[in-house]
Parts: sequence; C-alpha cells; structure tokens
Amino acid sequence: ENTVMTNNKFGISQALDLLIKGNERFVKGLEAPGDISFQRRKDLAENGQSPYAAVLTCSDSRTPPEHIFNSGLGDIFVVRNAGNLAGDCDIGSIEYAAEHLCVPVVVVLGHDKCGAVSSAVDIFLSGEELPGNDPLSAMLNEICENACAKAGADITREEFIKRSEDLNIEHSADKLQKSPIIADLVKKGTLVVVRAKYSLETGQVTFFDR
Repeated sequence: ENTVMTNNKFGISQALDLLIKGNERFVKGLEAPGDISFQRRKDLAENGQSPYAAVLTCSDSRTPPEHIFNSGLGDIFVVRNAGNLAGDCDIGSIEYAAEHLCVPVVVVLGHDKCGAVSSAVDIFLSGEELPGNDPLSAMLNEICENACAKAGADITREEFIKRSEDLNIEHSADKLQKSPIIADLVKKGTLVVVRAKYSLETGQVTFFDR
C-alpha cells in the first residue's frame, strides 16, 4: 500500500522517507535547510504548491515542523494550534491538503512537555471542571475528556502526562480519519494518517505507526 502513487508527484513511501530523513538531519544538527532560495520562491509563486505532507501539530514555539523535518518552502502544509487538536477548521484545512493538494501523508505530531496537555492533566487530577464555553476551556475540556480520562490510574504524574500526550495524538488522528474525505482517500490507498511525537530535548520524531 505504501508504494501507491497519488496525483501528487510524491508517493506515500517517498513522502514518509523524506520526513524521516529530514528529521534525522535535524537531530544531527546539520544546518543545511530545505530549499528556501529565490528561485524556489519564484517557482512556487508561479506554479503553485505541491507539498509532500500535511502536518497537524502544536503551536508551541519549540516545535516548528519545517525545521523538525529539515524541509524547504512548499514542502509541508502545516496546521498548528495549542495541543495539536483536530477542530473543525483544522480538519477542513487538512481536507483541503488531502483533496486539492493531494498530499499522500498526514502527520499528527504531538510533543513531550506539552503545556496544553499538562494544564488539562492538572485540571483533571484536581477533579475540577472548567466553567463557561470560552475557547480555552473548550480546548482543555476536550483534552481532559478524550485523553486524561483514558490515561489510567496508580501512575506518577509524569507518566500520566506522557500517556495523556500520546492519547491526545491518537484522539486527533481518529477525528481526522472520521472525515469522509480523508476516510475515502485512506480507503483508496492514496493517503495515510500517521501519529508521531517530538522530543523537545533530542529533536527526534518517533512515529507510532512504524
């Protein structure tokens, strides 16, 4: 299945390989980025974009996916919000990348020491409920209900946070795959949704699905 080509010039295997090798370069501290040249800007402006992956990730300033995957201009279609949640606008953006830009790979990329998840864990463990329907409360409540509530019991706070981070990644990936557009492309074998987690200290991305 991973050898299936899409209408994009990249296949699934090739796109995954670009992400993995790009991250390996980043971890090693190689400074050469992807192509950000004037000619590349000119080409993208004149001919449009054809990214090899879409990444839903956290807004945390320490987690820029273009650097993490050592990519250049036009390589990765990025959607970011605190907690890498798949809300309506985020799902719509990924649907656009999948259906119109024909990206072969969608990555849901969480990270360790996530402030949004840690805050949700503190709220969950305190037994409190956030009042109101403001956007911040809604975000934290979603993490509490779909990640923290499934993290388990009789574990340390550190392990609870780690499990909640992982479950939050799973939650967003599951929501994306319930999109009829994304589900149809996955069924056809032209798209995969993969789950991954970034280490702030090492710079390494661990793919759950590999």
